[in-house]
Amino acid sequence: MRCLICFEQLLPKVDWTSFLTVQKPIKLCVSCMEKFDVIDEPGCKGCGRKEGNGLCFDCERWNLSEYSGVLEENVSVFGYNDFAKELVARWKYRGDFTLVHAFAEAVQTKYKNHFHGMDAELGAIPLSVERLLERGFNQSEAVIAMLGASPHHFFKRKGNEKQSKRGRVERIMGENPFVLMDSVECPVVLVDDIYTTGMTVRHLARLLKANGCPRVHSFTVFR
Repeated sequence: MRCLICFEQLLPKVDWTSFLTVQKPIKLCVSCMEKFDVIDEPGCKGCGRKEGNGLCFDCERWNLSEYSGVLEENVSVFGYNDFAKELVARWKYRGDFTLVHAFAEAVQTKYKNHFHGMDAELGAIPLSVERLLERGFNQSEAVIAMLGASPHHFFKRKGNEKQSKRGRVERIMGENPFVLMDSVECPVVLVDDIYTTGMTVRHLARLLKANGCPRVHSFTVFR
């Protein structure tokens, strides 16, 4: 067995419990596990930022804008440190899809613990046809599948420009690139890989809230 991330050989711990219980497969070495910046208790209850205490400056600004109240919260599993950036680049842009198993268990546990008992639909973030052909998969749908659910496709995308290539001001000041396909009358959790400025989920949340959705949350792997 080798670590899914660094390919270091994994040496399972062997003791009496190894023979008495079924052992879960080891997927990561200790070194790689320690590089994940786990968000146990976010400092900001609005966007899930690990640092701070209370609403962060960004969330305070959102609350003073036309997007005030459209998003209940963002919940994230890990901080987006340099280790996470390289991991996402390999998974999302270089075709190493098996890396999804490196963080699957943590993602599943965080979602189950936080959204336990909530009767909500999991909404996928749409990609343009060009982006989908380029990557070979939709990362939002991949995370939803990881959670054991089926994605709901409430939206379609109007443009083809990559959000990752746009700066913060461009994202916030840009036109809403999404269209809602139908009204939604139940709570929705929007699922994606990364929360950056929060503009994408607020574009979508605003459309949902304007068309019958009572509450919109977002859940992302990285913040």
